[in-house]
Order: sequence, then C-alpha cells, then structure tokens
Amino acid sequence: MPDSTDVHGRSDLFQPVQLGPYRLGNRIVMAPLTRSRAGGDGVPSPLMAAYYEQRASAGLIIAEGTNISPQGRGYAFTPGIYGARQVEAWRVVTQAIHAKGGRIFLQLWHVGRVSHPSLQPDGALPVAPSAIGPSGMAYTETGFQPILTPRALETEEIPGIVEQYRHAAQNALAAGFDGVEIHAANGYLIEQFLRDSTNKRSDVYGGSRENRARFLLEVAKAVVGVCRSERVGIRLSPVSPVNDIGPDSDPKATYGYVVQRLSAFRLAYLHVIEGVTQGPRDVPGNFDFQILRRSFKGVYIANNGYDLDLALKARRENLADMIAFGRLYIANPDLVERLRVGAALNVPDRATFFGGGAAGYTDYPFLKPVERGIA
Repeated sequence: MPDSTDVHGRSDLFQPVQLGPYRLGNRIVMAPLTRSRAGGDGVPSPLMAAYYEQRASAGLIIAEGTNISPQGRGYAFTPGIYGARQVEAWRVVTQAIHAKGGRIFLQLWHVGRVSHPSLQPDGALPVAPSAIGPSGMAYTETGFQPILTPRALETEEIPGIVEQYRHAAQNALAAGFDGVEIHAANGYLIEQFLRDSTNKRSDVYGGSRENRARFLLEVAKAVVGVCRSERVGIRLSPVSPVNDIGPDSDPKATYGYVVQRLSAFRLAYLHVIEGVTQGPRDVPGNFDFQILRRSFKGVYIANNGYDLDLALKARRENLADMIAFGRLYIANPDLVERLRVGAALNVPDRATFFGGGAAGYTDYPFLKPVERGIA
C-alpha cells in the first residue's frame, strides 16, 4: 500500500528526475510568471527573494522573464540581468533557493514590439523584425497605454542583440543561477522573427523558415557558448496567438525545423506551451506536440492549463518528462505538497497579480501540519 500521506501511489511525478547535471527532487516545474515586483531600475527586490524561497520545493523554478537589456523591457517593474546591481540582487534570490535545496533557471527575455516608448531608453520606439504593430496595451509605470507600431531592426543591429543575450547569460551564471531559459514564445522578439506573419524581412533574417530561425539559432549558440548546453533550456509556443501575434503559415514545418536544429545543441530541455497561452488547450490545425518531443534530444516540459489529473495522465502515458505549473503557483507556494496529498488549493487574487507589495505575493498560506497528514 502507498504511504497514507501520498494519494497518488507510484506516480513518479513526485520522484527525482535528472535534468542535465542536476538531480531534481520531483518532476514539477514552477513556470516563469511576470509579477512586476522589481524596482523601476530593474533591480530585484528583497520581497522577490522571499517569494521564490517559499516555492523552492518545486523540482525546478524558472524565474520570471528578465530583461536582457533596457531595450528588451516591455512591462513596468520587471527585473533585468544586464547591470551589476541587478546581478547582486538576483544573487540573494539564488542563494535563498539553494539554501532550501532547490534549483532555479533564469528566463532571458526581449519583448521586441510588445512595449511602449515610455519603457524604452530615451523614449524610443520598440523594435521588431518588421514594422508591424500589435493591438493591445502596454503595462507602464503610469498605467496601461496602447502599443505603437515598432521600428524594424536594421540588419547590422541584430548581432548586438545576440550579444545582449550572451552577456545576460553570463550575468545569470554570475548571479548563481543553475542555468537559463531562452524565451522564444508568447509573441516576443524571437517568435516575432520565427513567424512569417510578423517577419516580412528581405535580408538573411527573413523569407525562408531557415532565415527566420537564424536569429534564434544565433542566440542559442551564443548562450550555449557561455553556459554549456546542459544548462540551457528553450521555451516555444507554436500555436499561441498571445500578444496579437498571427499564426505562422505552416507551424508544423516551422517549429519542426526549429526543434530539429535546437536538438543538435543538446539543450537541457524544451519547454512547450501546448495551446493558447493562459487559454484553451485546444490545438488549431491538429498540431501534434508529441512530434516535437520525439525529435528533441532532451527533457520535454509540458505547459498550459495543467492540473493534477492532467499531470498524472501525462506521466502515466509518457507524454511529458516534466510538468510546468504557472498560475497555480501564484497562490500556492507549497504546490508540490498540496498536489502530493490531494489538498485543496488556495484561490489567487487577480487584483494583485502585477505590481504592489506582499499582498497577493508572499502572504498566501501554507498547509497546516494536520493537512499534510502530520499529527
């Protein structure tokens, strides 16, 4: 009989797993979550260290999207990893996680066109592969403002952005992170290059899917050169329309090519948003994520709308190696234990998702000993 405090018997969801050089405590991932609790200068706050420390029981934490440069910023009060003070503040976070026996990667982020001049150096326009503006609102320090049409990057500017990714990865290691995740999902800069709906370039970074994938592959090569491949992951969202990014005309071919090329790097993991980011898991065009998994030589992390039953099914049917939970982690710092014993989950307060202080951030309750099956 299974232990009375573990209602899931032999499921390996709660058992150790190898990820690159690391032996993780379980197969549960805390997905990156923008919470906008950093200072206006992108320096992580002490409150952020407490927030992540509370969630250190996750097998792996992927820290929130973190700006690789001032130009990469698209939301107010998001952290950076390009300055010395930011590195020092992040070191407090990583030390807190390691003291609890946890592991944490940093997500490297450039939003591209999903920004606003008030968030950019000298009030400049945001940049993108092509001057195509999304509809939507940008979260600025004075509230939400409409997103404007971006400026198309010049060919000679692109190597400089690749270098920003390399430097950010170097800083992440200096801050004590166990690795990094390249954010190539959710309609941000790298995905804007990947999809032919947002990339209308006529140079070596546009046109064919090989050209459209060039920027991502150059970023991957630069980051791997700093971190080594076993400490680098990648996040993709092949069919998500979030941030008003139109679909690729042939997502199966485009993302199949991308994953095949990325697999050659021997990255630690492929982190895939299955369906619409923070929305339905229904997949347009019968997109088969398992094809991506089978062609990737590394750990496959499944993400989007997972609850306990779906996670257990994914492991039972071997559909994913690890499962990422995002929104459930907002209100449940001890999510691993709550899932393991089948306990009720705290309900998040949506009004405190972005910005503010401890309320709705570090004040959600943990299970009481009796709820964990401890007399």
